[in-house]
Amino acid sequence: MCEFKVFLDGEKVMEDVIYAKAGEDDGSVTLRDVLGETKRFEDTRILEIDVQEQILKIKRFSPSPRSPHVF
Repeated sequence: MCEFKVFLDGEKVMEDVIYAKAGEDDGSVTLRDVLGETKRFEDTRILEIDVQEQILKIKRFSPSPRSPHVF
């Protein structure tokens, strides 16, 4: 099985990660390790997945201001 080391902006934040999901609308990334521990990172996106090196890189971003609704 392939377990990933996860780096957020260059800092290791998790190990042995087997599941990653990017939030569709909220700019989050949810990760789960082999023991079932789940962490959710807000305002992040998946930057790189390297299966050979077993590294997953995520990056924090500044959410853009939501444009006001015009009626």
